Amino acid sequence: MKRYETLETLFGKVDLSFAQKVLNESYHVKDSVGRPPRSPLGVFKAHLLRRLRHVPSDRMLVRQMWKDPRLRRICDIEENEPPYGIAVLSRFRKRVGPERLMRIVDHAIETLIEKRRIKGETLAMDSTFIKACSRRNLDNRTGYSDPESRVGRAVKTRDLGYRLHLAVDAKSELPIAMTVAPANENEKKHSIKLFEKASIHVKPKRLVADPQYSSQSLRDAALKQGTVPVIPYPRNQQRGVKGILRIDRKFKSHGPQELRRAYRKRVSVERVFSRLKNLTGLTQHGLRGLAKMTFHAQLCLLIMLFTAQAALNTHRPSKTRSIRYFAN
Repeated sequence: MKRYETLETLFGKVDLSFAQKVLNESYHVKDSVGRPPRSPLGVFKAHLLRRLRHVPSDRMLVRQMWKDPRLRRICDIEENEPPYGIAVLSRFRKRVGPERLMRIVDHAIETLIEKRRIKGETLAMDSTFIKACSRRNLDNRTGYSDPESRVGRAVKTRDLGYRLHLAVDAKSELPIAMTVAPANENEKKHSIKLFEKASIHVKPKRLVADPQYSSQSLRDAALKQGTVPVIPYPRNQQRGVKGILRIDRKFKSHGPQELRRAYRKRVSVERVFSRLKNLTGLTQHGLRGLAKMTFHAQLCLLIMLFTAQAALNTHRPSKTRSIRYFAN
């Protein structure tokens, strides 16, 4: 019983009026010609619910809603209405799209900034690998059933998939900016755009990233915004120069103490990736295509942002990172 009460608290204590306004843009109004659509906000909640409860597919989600009337009530389904079908859930992704959903993500971030939960003084950037739901093509570079995926660097090998590039607030460990790209694209290619997206919401004092992001263009972009770049130089850059930040093979930092102390906050983005994978099912999907993968990652981020909002609205600030508290 408590599990559903916390789920109802999550969706009941978050203001979804802006989300409903954005979602309604993809559907015709009720007084127009044709069958009135199912509740867009209810379908949106169903997609969030699937990731909160780690449901592996839309088909399994429909089965659970058939069995459990309380799940139907959470998803705004009337007593005399059937649950949302698989086609309704699938068409929702095409109708809304990642552009509209990104507006909801940005609004959720701005809400937490107004509540002063996200301050953004220290910005941490990194990327993580998401395996594609496809096998490799004969060219050994693209996916057979997912031609937009690419073979790129995974954890300890090379695999077929995508990469989620993320910029987070190091103190609150909440996302501020994101982008999804094929796995073969280097982090430097998206670093400046990711930093500029984050700078729209906050004005960071420090930018923390690993040596993979070490480029003069990113450092200049950060200094132009008044942000101190805390990015270690790799061995092939600034050879023989002393007084700069470096990382050895044992991942031990060397350099000025102030930069070394600031670089410790880079691990915050790793903890965000851990929550996204273990608590929102970021890597558990059966999707193909860059747009669908971006949509899926945005839903996972929204779960994290809505959890923080629900915790603050229920006067439980210690639960802002506890996704499992509201999911169980």
